[in-house]
Amino acid sequence: MSVKDKILVYAYGNPGRQDDGLGAALIKRLDQYLEASPANNIVTDTNYQLNIEDAATVAEASMVIFADASIEDIEAYSFTEVKPNDARVEFSMHAVSPAFVIDLCSKIYGAAPPAYLLHIKGYEWDFREELTDAALANLDKAFAFLINFLRKQNHIE
Repeated sequence: MSVKDKILVYAYGNPGRQDDGLGAALIKRLDQYLEASPANNIVTDTNYQLNIEDAATVAEASMVIFADASIEDIEAYSFTEVKPNDARVEFSMHAVSPAFVIDLCSKIYGAAPPAYLLHIKGYEWDFREELTDAALANLDKAFAFLINFLRKQNHIE
């Protein structure tokens, strides 16, 4: 697979903190979907948080979709473009924003793939490994949106 064809769906969050695990749940669902309907150009990854080292992985993709739980006042999910110039100054290098990662790609590798952020509305953040019912409903909607988006981009059938 050439770099030009590689679509990276990269989720982050802590599955041990209830709805913070929405990103990991999205990746699990997408992986199951891709097993049944292979799309050789889509790769997935998940981690507890984004790190500066992720710039190397992201730079190898032709497009990246970040996915994370959100406490923001949104409906079930939101989908926005991530631009490198949206990067804010980070106070800790242990966790960085998607815009910061894209900005690093641009600065270190001379180019950055188009990037998007799929925020999925969460509600509870206790130390428990289960999503709330409301978050699961939002995950269903976000997943349907993601599959439709990838179809429209001709990345899956």
